[in-house]
Amino acid sequence: MLGRVNHIAIVVPDLAAATASYRDTLGAKVSAPLPLPEHGVTVVFVELPNTKMELLEPLGENSPVAAFLEKSPSGGMHHICYEVVDILAARDHLVNAGARVLGSGEPKTGAHGKPVLFLHPKDFFGTLIELEQV
Repeated sequence: MLGRVNHIAIVVPDLAAATASYRDTLGAKVSAPLPLPEHGVTVVFVELPNTKMELLEPLGENSPVAAFLEKSPSGGMHHICYEVVDILAARDHLVNAGARVLGSGEPKTGAHGKPVLFLHPKDFFGTLIELEQV
């Protein structure tokens, strides 16, 4: 069911500083900041030869990553995103296997304009998992 790793997401307290660090210190190609109000984050993608890093900064009062920064003020890994061919078939398989899908269980449009779902970290050894249909 799982395809390749699409991206690894890191929550950062200062998106501009993190972007500069990846671009200037590590020499990575980075995207422009992309506000995603419906997800409560602003993202920057760091392009790598085999995948992407997603730098996340809270956006708005109800940002789901604001609580993450309260617990880890310097930031850290937030989730890993795997690609799937059919997100609805993947969701149904996971629910039947006892996994919990966060939110309503219906896919939302992610930063790449494709359907995404998140899986409860308690079902996957403490790791928040995002599935993205490709």
